[in-house]
Amino acid sequence: MFAVAASAALLMRGRRRAAIFSAMAAAGIVYASSTNFVGDALLQPLENEFHTPGKLPAPMDFVVVLGSGYSPRDDVPVTGSLADDGLARIVEGVRITRQLPAARLIVSGGAADGQSPSAVGYAILAQELGIERKQLEILDSPLDTHQEAQALSMLVGPRSFILVTSAYHMPRAMRLMHLAGLHPIAAPTGQLADMPPLRGWGKFMPTSGGLRKTERAIHEYLGLAALHWGIA
Repeated sequence: MFAVAASAALLMRGRRRAAIFSAMAAAGIVYASSTNFVGDALLQPLENEFHTPGKLPAPMDFVVVLGSGYSPRDDVPVTGSLADDGLARIVEGVRITRQLPAARLIVSGGAADGQSPSAVGYAILAQELGIERKQLEILDSPLDTHQEAQALSMLVGPRSFILVTSAYHMPRAMRLMHLAGLHPIAAPTGQLADMPPLRGWGKFMPTSGGLRKTERAIHEYLGLAALHWGIA
């Protein structure tokens, strides 16, 4: 949008060549951002920083699933009401919890007024997948990862726990947890880089999926930069 506005402003000032160059640059950025090649290149450093633990440490008291989006409807099952990222997170959280029978599953994620907390959707699905209610702890107030870290610091304290979130989000989540004095063990899921695996010219075709990857990567890099500069 900025590039389009700049092109229009240049054109209005009679700088036609500069306006054309600006418009072409904007088109090039939009094209590149929409390709899986660029999206994957941006996501891979984020997703490769942490890997799923080969062997789960035991005993472990808590498995924590960070929030996402949840839009329940009467005619849609809970699996369709959770955002794609959230669905991958809670399924992985349940899978890990079933391997650690003594662990409690902490589901997190609040929502703005008038919306539904993802923690509630997580809890519904977790119970439908076999997790007993007494194993669940619901944190439905935190609105972002920073608030989740603060809430967990009061609930978990100095004890280690398994942290489940999307692979691209894990670097920022781990930094926020450490800043809150927590001791998480990363269990990333929902990897997006090179998914679907495209070869040849397919990686250079503009798609909505490629744009989604680029958007998520940029969001995380901006969040990490804010943490680095102490403005988050």
